[in-house]
Amino acid sequence: MKNNRFSSMVIATSNLHKLAEIKYILDGVQKDIFSLKDFPEIGSIRETGTSFEENALLKARAVYQHTALLTLADDSGLEVDALNGAPGIYSARFAGKERDYPANNRKLLEDLKNIPDRERGSQFRCVVAILGNRIEKVVEGIVRGRIIHQLRGSGGFGYDPLFIPEGFDQTYAELGEAVKNRISHRAIAFGKAKEFLKTLF
Repeated sequence: MKNNRFSSMVIATSNLHKLAEIKYILDGVQKDIFSLKDFPEIGSIRETGTSFEENALLKARAVYQHTALLTLADDSGLEVDALNGAPGIYSARFAGKERDYPANNRKLLEDLKNIPDRERGSQFRCVVAILGNRIEKVVEGIVRGRIIHQLRGSGGFGYDPLFIPEGFDQTYAELGEAVKNRISHRAIAFGKAKEFLKTLF
C-alpha cells in the first residue's frame, strides 16, 4: 500500500547536471521522477534563507505546494576555511551571475591566491529536504577536502575541478561520475534520503 501513496516524486532542480547525479544515486527507489523542467510554470524559487537547510526547505515547500507530489529539494555549496565558510549558500552565484562556473572558479582562485596549501582546507555540504503529506525530513552530507591552485579535470561541474576530497589525489572532476556519485556530499545526503524513502515506498 505504501507505493500507492507516492506514485511520483519531484526533484526540485532545473540543473540537468545535478538531476543526473541525483537520479543515479536514487536508482531503484522510484521510477517516476520529475524535475522543475517538467513544471515551468513554477518559475524561479527565491532562495532567501540564511542556511542550506532553510533554502532546501523553501524550495521543497514551494514545489510541494504547487505539485502535491513528494518533493526532494537540496541546497549545497562549498565552504572554504580561509574564507570563513564562503562562498557557502552563495556558491552558485559567487562571482555575481547564477551558475557562471568559470567565473566562480576564477574568483575562488583569486581570493585564495596568497593562501598556502596547508590553509586551503574546505568542505562541500549538501542538505536535502524531503516534503510530502505529513512528511518533513532533512538530511545532510559533508565531504572535507582542499582547494588546489589550478583547474584539473573535465568532469562534473561547478567547483569540481578545484576540489580534492580527503583520501584522494584527484579532483572531483578527475574521479569520474561513478566514483564521485559514490563519495560526494550529494551522494551522502541523497543516500540518506534514499534510505528514508525506502521506508515510505
